[in-house]
Amino acid sequence: MQFKPFIRLAISVASLFVVSGSIALAMAQGPDSQPGVDAPELARLGPHGVGVRTTLLVEPGAPDVLHMEKATHKAPLIDRKLVVEVWYPVAKTASASPVVYSGTFEGQDAKPVAFTAPGIAVRDAAPDPGGPYPLVVMAHGYSGTPVAMSWLAENLASKGYVVVAAHHVDPPWGDKGAFIGPALWRPLDIAFLAHTVQARAKTDDPIFGGGLIDPTHVALAGYSMGGYGVLTAGGAGLSPLTASLAMPGGYLSAYARGGPKAGELHIEGLKAVVAISPAGGAGFFSAWDGAGLRQLTSPLLVIVGDQDKTVGYAGPKAIFDKAVKSPRYLLTYHEGGHSIGMNSAPAAMRSALWDQDWFEDPVWRKDRVIGVNLHFITAFLDLYVKGDAAKSAYLDVAQNSNDGAWPPPKPGAPYDAYSSGADGITVWKGFQRNHATGLSLEHKAAE
Repeated sequence: MQFKPFIRLAISVASLFVVSGSIALAMAQGPDSQPGVDAPELARLGPHGVGVRTTLLVEPGAPDVLHMEKATHKAPLIDRKLVVEVWYPVAKTASASPVVYSGTFEGQDAKPVAFTAPGIAVRDAAPDPGGPYPLVVMAHGYSGTPVAMSWLAENLASKGYVVVAAHHVDPPWGDKGAFIGPALWRPLDIAFLAHTVQARAKTDDPIFGGGLIDPTHVALAGYSMGGYGVLTAGGAGLSPLTASLAMPGGYLSAYARGGPKAGELHIEGLKAVVAISPAGGAGFFSAWDGAGLRQLTSPLLVIVGDQDKTVGYAGPKAIFDKAVKSPRYLLTYHEGGHSIGMNSAPAAMRSALWDQDWFEDPVWRKDRVIGVNLHFITAFLDLYVKGDAAKSAYLDVAQNSNDGAWPPPKPGAPYDAYSSGADGITVWKGFQRNHATGLSLEHKAAE
């Protein structure tokens, strides 16, 4: 009898954990921008704290191609309102409360599934006066949200970059006929963001001005549909044939290679482009032909899984192979899928496989993917945007990560030491012993 109260208490406690399992998981899940102990060397956070602000920008006169007149193929012009997230360096403070992000993704039944995710940024914190800092324009995937890429935005801000990203507000995922909207808007939104921020950086604008941003040092980073967007805005000329077949009315053709508005996408001061699982590169009617990809001259980093079931592997590989005027890198996750550009799945997205698959890879641990991505993106941007020549050693590695060797450690050597890439250690520089496997990194110089 004396055990019954204890049993009832144990059952109550167990029930509490079942009911609040998602809460417990959310509490256990830290910010994705803060890498784990097995992350490569350059993934760790930088010396700055991170602030985040939300603002609204209006892109005037945007053609609303989703409401085109069927007979004339004319689209009404609208003021396209873009909610924009801005992550930036701040002085570190112990007392400030970090932000909790919120967003939604489209569930399998087309209804939105809400989620929250912890961050390290402090909302509306005062910027660190040590700028100006390089600008990174970040673009999310189809039906996505910038806060689902906080892993990248926060981490880069801690390293002295200002990251701006729009909520592109795509049509429903299942409406394939509406795909023409993002096909036009994504590169236009990215160029509009870059141009607007660059102009305001030279003023006393309360969000972008006051010496916060260096408008002459710009990078673009995009995932999936955002990868298509940053490649196009970054200089890859859209195929005139594909553009004409994809969209009536000539709206996309105007921005294709040789089109009358193609120059409007040009971004002054562009130093680097990062495309993660980029859409648009596969098939006979790919977004860019060889001539268009030869127009891309900025340094390029393509990151992809060779088992990507959404955009395929052949497309991103072709982008890497054909962008011959660009110094370029191709980081491949062997057996990796499409979702390598996202945060880890929030608690609210783990109860249904459809929801979880927006975020998680079937094979690779997401915190591991994030750590590897952050390591190479940091090396790439620091080298080509900031001009830090020392970071080239982290990119000039053997193509296959599995080929690296590490002699027996000396007595007292730390178990978690990073590879120096020297003294007989050929494991990829910045990776830990036994933790550089399943990856390849190809590098080609510009012609």
